[in-house]
Amino acid sequence: MNTPADPYCHDCAGAPLRSALDRRRFFRFLGAAALGSLASRLLLEEANAAPLRPANHQPKASEELVREFHASLNPFQRQQLVFPWDYAGAGTAPARLGVYNTAIGKAIGETCTKTQRELIERIMMSMSSGDDGWRKITRNGGWDTDDGILSCGAYIFGDPEGDRKFSFLFTGHHLTMRCDGNSEPNTAFGGPIFYGHIVNGYSGRNVFNEQTLKVMSVYEALNADQQKHAVVDGHPANRADTVFFPTEGRELPGISGSDLSADQKGLIEGVLKDVLSPYREEDVAEVMDIVRANGGMEKIHLAFYRDTETSEKEPWSYWRLEGPGFLWNFRVLPHVHTYVSVAKVTEG
Repeated sequence: MNTPADPYCHDCAGAPLRSALDRRRFFRFLGAAALGSLASRLLLEEANAAPLRPANHQPKASEELVREFHASLNPFQRQQLVFPWDYAGAGTAPARLGVYNTAIGKAIGETCTKTQRELIERIMMSMSSGDDGWRKITRNGGWDTDDGILSCGAYIFGDPEGDRKFSFLFTGHHLTMRCDGNSEPNTAFGGPIFYGHIVNGYSGRNVFNEQTLKVMSVYEALNADQQKHAVVDGHPANRADTVFFPTEGRELPGISGSDLSADQKGLIEGVLKDVLSPYREEDVAEVMDIVRANGGMEKIHLAFYRDTETSEKEPWSYWRLEGPGFLWNFRVLPHVHTYVSVAKVTEG
């Protein structure tokens, strides 16, 4: 098994974000000549890093574009990029539901032609809310890496043809996103997602700085007693296992939406709207439907975490929105790491 390259930021290194995908099977079928031939073709088609917005973007549904991408793959590429729906590699959980901080198999620059890379960009653009969403998802077009989209990965689990279950998984530095045509029922985004930016969350250069400012405005709107309940010392976990929902009956940290005034609830709804703003309309609608089904904003808690890294100008190291079937864990310092999981809580 080949191991993905080390994450780009030193404090990512301890997170269990590496892949269990087994790529040895690909090379049983291919000799060195075949590999050399593919590499030569890809190098001839190599272009500069992706522009901020895909040049040939067309407003097609994400799932339709995934089908186009799947159909464009030759047998060699399918061996590297397409996996069974429940494929787990060396692990036990389905790899399609993992949270990753790097390409988990062969990277886009190693496997995809220029035309296919442009198609992947169109898929990602269709999963965003437009130009501003695209700017945030791509971290100003650079994908938070020196090699841009070339070092990211795009994989398909299952079969996107017809009505079969499938999941398109895109992974890169500080990014896990997917679309699945609702193959994963009652689950927003098709499973947990991850996003981040190498820049300090309080800096205006961080593409998610608006989220930080919005949360700070909520804290400032709380009275002294509410602030006391909302602040938590220390910090939550900054790992992939953050996406698991807390044990039933556990007291949630921070202040509950039920303890806020109508105006304050409106501010928290504004935070939720802002954190959802990079994503396509149908994903946002699904999140809100799940929140309502799980008890609404009354059940959502907001917590502000402070530790030794904080200061008067940068008062929070983390903030966290949490409720039944809902978790948005946002680390601000030393740079943004955010783990998200939203799913409908089943009865019984």
